[in-house]
Amino acid sequence: QVQLVESGGGSVQAGESLRLSCAASGFIVGHRCMGWFRKAPGKEREGVASFDTDSTTKYADSVKGRFTVSRDNAKNTLWLQMDSLKPEDTAMYYCAAREFGVCGGSLPPPGSYSVWGQGTQVTVVS
Repeated sequence: QVQLVESGGGSVQAGESLRLSCAASGFIVGHRCMGWFRKAPGKEREGVASFDTDSTTKYADSVKGRFTVSRDNAKNTLWLQMDSLKPEDTAMYYCAAREFGVCGGSLPPPGSYSVWGQGTQVTVVS
C-alpha cells in the first residue's frame, strides 16, 4: 500500500524552528520526485520545496534560506527543516510523491503529484 504520513507540526513562536517528517511506505522515496506543499485558510495550495531523484532541491522564494528539504534513504523518509518561522508560514503542510518522472527544473505543480499525505498543521504566533 502506497502511503505518506507526515508528522512534526505544532505551534511555535515566530523565529523558532520545526522539523517535519514524511514517512513513506509502499515505494522508495529515492526513486521518486518528492515535494512539500502547504495550504493556509483562504489561500491556494502552495509548493514549498521539492527533492529530486538525483538529490537536487528546489524552494519557493518565500522559504529560500529558511527551509531545508532532505531525504533519509535508510528510513525512507523526507524531511523539512523550517527555521526562522514567520506567522505567514502558518498552514497545513503536506508531502507528496510523483508516480513518474523527475522533478525537473522548477517546483512541480501539485497536480503532477499522485500520492499525498494527510497533512500536519504548523502554526506560528508572533
